[in-house]
Amino acid sequence: MWSFVQNKKNKQWIWIALDIETREIIGAYVGKRDEAAAQKLWKSLPPVYRQCAVSYTDFWQSYQSVFPSKRHHAVGKQTGLTNLVERLNCPLRQRISLLVREMLSFSKKLENHIGAIWHFIHHDNESLDLG
Repeated sequence: MWSFVQNKKNKQWIWIALDIETREIIGAYVGKRDEAAAQKLWKSLPPVYRQCAVSYTDFWQSYQSVFPSKRHHAVGKQTGLTNLVERLNCPLRQRISLLVREMLSFSKKLENHIGAIWHFIHHDNESLDLG
C-alpha cells in the first residue's frame, strides 16, 4: 500500500509482514518500493521468522532478490495467501485518515507519517487475542 508525504510526488510505500496464524504484524517498513526497502522489511522481521518462516509475496522483483529462496514464494492473488495483508489495508485507511488516497490532507513530515502507522500497528497487535 502507498500514500503521500508532503506532496503527491513523494509517494511512500507501506511494507507489512503478518504472521498468518496469529494475524500479528511482525514487520513493517515505510519508504520507497525498491530493493533497499525490501531489505529493510526483511531486517524488520524477528530472527526466528527470518530463519524458519516462509514468506508469501506478490511478484515484485525486489522480494526475489532480498528474501532467501527457501523462505520465499511469489504467489498470485488467486491463491489467497496474500489476502490477510490486502485485507489489512482497509482498516489502515479507515483508522489513519492520512492514508486515504483521495484525501486533500497528508502528512507534512515523514516521521509523523511513520509514527501514525506504528501507532496503528502496536494498537492492532495489542487487540489480538494471542493467548
